[in-house]
Amino acid sequence: MRAALLIVLGLFIGIIGTVFALNALRQHQPLSHSVMSLMDHHAGELRAALKTQHCEAAPMRQHLTRLLQTQADIGEAFPGVDQPFLDEAAKLHDKTQAALDASPADCKALAAVLKPIAETCQSCHQQYR
Repeated sequence: MRAALLIVLGLFIGIIGTVFALNALRQHQPLSHSVMSLMDHHAGELRAALKTQHCEAAPMRQHLTRLLQTQADIGEAFPGVDQPFLDEAAKLHDKTQAALDASPADCKALAAVLKPIAETCQSCHQQYR
């Protein structure tokens, strides 16, 4: 009976240790997850504006600006990545800057400027995820 109790206790401690180790490994690069989450948030807000057809210029400009500012952290968030990844990030930055410069004033214009951004994001995720 005592041996069985020690085995169960050992298994329990092992499971707890494994959970802690996996959490620590997952949090190895929290900046990369944060940058991607912020970009997803702002892109999601722009997609939601399109879906609901509430495309006021000021909020759209704010989300495009925040999206552009967050993209500036991609290089720091992914240290040691290959140059092609950084080239994709630069391409995304250029397309977002072009969208911001276009200052979309309605949903049709917003859809037109978001399409290249979404395509660049999709391309990068297919290659590097």
